[in-house]
Amino acid sequence: MKDIRLALLLCLVAVFTSCDKFLDIRPTGKVIAETGDEYRALLTSEYKNFPEDRGLASFRSDEITFDASTTSSEDYDSFFDIWTWNDQSPQATTASLGWRRYYHAIYIANTIIANRNNITEISTADRNQLVGEAYMMRAYCHFLLANLYAKPYTTVQPDTTRAVPLMLTADVNLVPQSQSLAAVYAQVENDVDSAALLMNKTTWDKGFNYRFNTTSAYALKSRLALYKGDWAAALAAAKQVIAAHPALEDLTSSSAVLPNSYKSAENIVALEQVMTPTYARAGRVSDELLALYKSGDRRKAHYFNEISSTTTLISKGGGGDLRCSFRSAEFYLIAAESAAELGNVAEALTYLKALMAKRYSTAFYNFHAANVDTLSQAELISYIYDERARELAFEGHRWFDLRRTARPQLQKTYDSNTYTLQQNDSRYTLRFPLEAVEANPGIEKMER
Repeated sequence: MKDIRLALLLCLVAVFTSCDKFLDIRPTGKVIAETGDEYRALLTSEYKNFPEDRGLASFRSDEITFDASTTSSEDYDSFFDIWTWNDQSPQATTASLGWRRYYHAIYIANTIIANRNNITEISTADRNQLVGEAYMMRAYCHFLLANLYAKPYTTVQPDTTRAVPLMLTADVNLVPQSQSLAAVYAQVENDVDSAALLMNKTTWDKGFNYRFNTTSAYALKSRLALYKGDWAAALAAAKQVIAAHPALEDLTSSSAVLPNSYKSAENIVALEQVMTPTYARAGRVSDELLALYKSGDRRKAHYFNEISSTTTLISKGGGGDLRCSFRSAEFYLIAAESAAELGNVAEALTYLKALMAKRYSTAFYNFHAANVDTLSQAELISYIYDERARELAFEGHRWFDLRRTARPQLQKTYDSNTYTLQQNDSRYTLRFPLEAVEANPGIEKMER
């Protein structure tokens, strides 16, 4: 954290010298933000540099496979230890997650929140929207950190389980300790509520829809409740998302836009480039994932590129317009899962089949819809888990879904060697980065 003050100054200089055309502002020569445009530039820089860790976490899941005959030495050096859960002694070349970048984004968000009444040359509506986005940025960063570096909420006593440090002030001299998982989740929810009160942009024009909007507050609240196992809250918030943003891409059309595109009708927030070009190049689609797709499922042709009988590539990643943090299909699935968990099978089927109707050709939709009508509550919940894997493949959800549900045993084979992640393995939770622990040896102690 000692480097953040310098980083903030450098960030401002970089933004004002390289992004003035994009932001339609002129460099001012200042290093302390004052105007609305300058504070917007600060937040835009954090949007631009947001970590792609949800994509990197996909390597730990069962979505991606490596093949010794096709994996390049560069990809092996960067991702193999992540793919095999080697957290104890990874190569020095192993890709790093964005711990520092998350806390930098939180620092900038805190700066905007703290100075909200000092921002000049800005309307009240724009000020409220900007500060609301800052609350959302702080909430989303803390939420992702907790779900990477703390145990799954539903498997522990949240009040006594160590999570991550909460950073709520723009204080570069703060020496943080970790908070409980319950405290982090409570703060995330408080920040989302604050954001919801302030934000007034229901949508942004394409190209600016990386920014948080009013619907995104309901979206994060729904995902947060899902990860807590608070089915009633998850369902209520998912319904708010669907009411505000019901659109689903029709993948029965060969010309349909991929639903994780920022241009998609499904898009709510296009912040993250989950599967970067490097990530998409490195991995192959696993046989386990491909086996989940049923006959007539149009997603298989849209999401993947089968180049041989043994090799399928990822079409749903690799840069370009494929940026997605929240989209409407996720919330049909959250509504279905939550309703099923609450015992309301009929309601769950309504949301599930609304999505399926846009993913299967008509004849196969009728066949599969009739089949799900016969499922028991437990079977339906299991079906929805698989439907999440099919629908949200390579969008950064799978690792988190494995963590919050069964935490199953996973096995991977590479060059005749087998690597195993045991059921409920401690490696379902990442260790704090070594640099963070060395800089602050007390960071893993939970504040009482």
